[in-house]
Amino acid sequence: MSTLRHTPKAIGGGLLLALLLGGCSNTPYWDAHFGEAVELAKAQQILNPDAGKNPDPVAGIDGRAAREGIEAYQKSFRTPETPASPFSIGISGSSGR
Repeated sequence: MSTLRHTPKAIGGGLLLALLLGGCSNTPYWDAHFGEAVELAKAQQILNPDAGKNPDPVAGIDGRAAREGIEAYQKSFRTPETPASPFSIGISGSSGR
């Protein structure tokens, strides 16, 4: 009768030991391919891989226009616009009540 009382403990201890020993196993396949997904994602986001070899200056917007554009963009966050009432959409002459 005493062996029946110890059987669940022995099974639980054996399962716990198996789980703990499973954590010590190595992962040769995963380690061999570690970082490939990141490298692939970086490579897929590059439009022109030889762009750094071109010494020509980049043509684009001038400095003053760029500065004013950035200032206007940042100013748009300082003064948020007031939201429209959802009840007055598509109704002409209504006060929204």
